[in-house]
Amino acid sequence: MVVAGAAWRSQPDFTMSAPIKTLLVDDQVLFREAISTLLSLDSSIEIVGEAGNGVEALQLAAKSQPQVVLMDLRMPVMDGVEATRRLRAAHPGMRVLVLTTFDLEEEVFDVLRAGAAGYILKDSPSAQLVEAIKVVNAGHAYLQPSVAGRVVAEFKRLSKAAPSIHHADPLLHQLSTREADIVRLLARGMSNKEIAVALFLTEGTVKNHMTSILEKFDAPDRTTVALRARDLGLT
Repeated sequence: MVVAGAAWRSQPDFTMSAPIKTLLVDDQVLFREAISTLLSLDSSIEIVGEAGNGVEALQLAAKSQPQVVLMDLRMPVMDGVEATRRLRAAHPGMRVLVLTTFDLEEEVFDVLRAGAAGYILKDSPSAQLVEAIKVVNAGHAYLQPSVAGRVVAEFKRLSKAAPSIHHADPLLHQLSTREADIVRLLARGMSNKEIAVALFLTEGTVKNHMTSILEKFDAPDRTTVALRARDLGLT
């Protein structure tokens, strides 16, 4: 079930006998501290840890076993999309709620495909954030009200376009949309820096994606990936 904004109030009561164990993941320390302070004021939320990047998030999640992970997207070392993908693979029962700055960034669609239960903007009221945490913890999906319609429309568009990309070869089916974009540009001879500029990413994020791409292609280097991508028509 997808819940957008106040529409969740028509759903069953999400009150629990114990507070929801929540892990905060964001590379901005002051922001994490502010969110932690705000959420700690609500007795239904228990902050069990704070992480500054995706790698730390995976480590803390294994240790503290949160029910909900509040995940930023753009972080050093490992971004929120890859962290969500690995977190969901290792702990299927954990719910990831993306807490992001932008409502139209493409990473939002990638992270939902990676298994996130929903997303909310960082400028949302704290009460709305608490509601979103309760919604995803109850097993529902939560989408930022202002763009929920656009998210649904985008997924419909991508579902129609997906066969031309992923059904050509089983290998391509393993790639996320972001990884496929990077491989296309790589096949055109672009460097990591050029790819980062073209896709509005940091060079570090591109490098993280490239590591995953090399593993999926079982390739020793980027040149091998580029050649195989061209053979597969992914250009």
